[in-house]
Amino acid sequence: MVTPAVGLLFLVTIAPLLFSLGVSFTNLQFGSPQPMRWTGLENYVHLVSRDARFSSALWRTLLLVGAGVVTQTVLGYVIASLLFRIRRGRTLLLSAILIPSVISQVVAGWQGRMIFNASYGPLNDILSRLGVKGPAWLASQQTAMPTIFLTDTWQWTPFLALIILAALQSMPQDIVEAARLDGAYGWSMFRFVTAPLILPVTGIGILLRGVDLFKTFDLVYILTQGGPGNSSETLTYFTYVQGFKFFNPSYASAMSFIQLILVTIAAKVFLSFVRRQRTF
Repeated sequence: MVTPAVGLLFLVTIAPLLFSLGVSFTNLQFGSPQPMRWTGLENYVHLVSRDARFSSALWRTLLLVGAGVVTQTVLGYVIASLLFRIRRGRTLLLSAILIPSVISQVVAGWQGRMIFNASYGPLNDILSRLGVKGPAWLASQQTAMPTIFLTDTWQWTPFLALIILAALQSMPQDIVEAARLDGAYGWSMFRFVTAPLILPVTGIGILLRGVDLFKTFDLVYILTQGGPGNSSETLTYFTYVQGFKFFNPSYASAMSFIQLILVTIAAKVFLSFVRRQRTF
């Protein structure tokens, strides 16, 4: 009964995955006169130990993930806390706030290109009216990566705000009232009551956002295409360049599996942390 579904799953997911894994252990390169041969872990060793461009892309990706997750979680909690205190018009306000999160990243990227345009963008126009000369956001090595970060934060902070708001609404009010009777307010209330209660739900949102940020491609492609130079190149965009511009699928496959290993380990560690917090 389940054979057709399992067969389809194998054809569209498992088989390509195994084929890509096999290719990563070869020297396959389209357009190269060299015949394909087995190279073992050569691609992986070269990536980890000798490819400075890969190391730079990995560092930028980890920085984007760390800064994005922290910023969006903090802003999401602030927005969710304000919405939690609003009784009238909350649904309408929440619907308006969520608009950036329901559009595609391609659309968000094009909006970012217009907003951060150095010549006619509204952001630099506002800065000039305040007496500040705006930078070339998309054409400067110092501001290209922050531009991607700001665009992603604008789009996905409402998503975390929605998840945190749901967690706040599901808190057992008897525990909250008991903590208040015991004198818990402000930081102590957040540290010992609110944070542990909302962490299981919020942790899922943080994990989803971390994985999405780690594989950021659309915004990089639309906003900067990894430039200027390689200053805003992330791991996924570097993988795309190797596979579809340099026609080097073996190297790109090895890079993809390294990313898979990193994401799996990070997710496992984070979920273990969330489970430990729930036991306290």
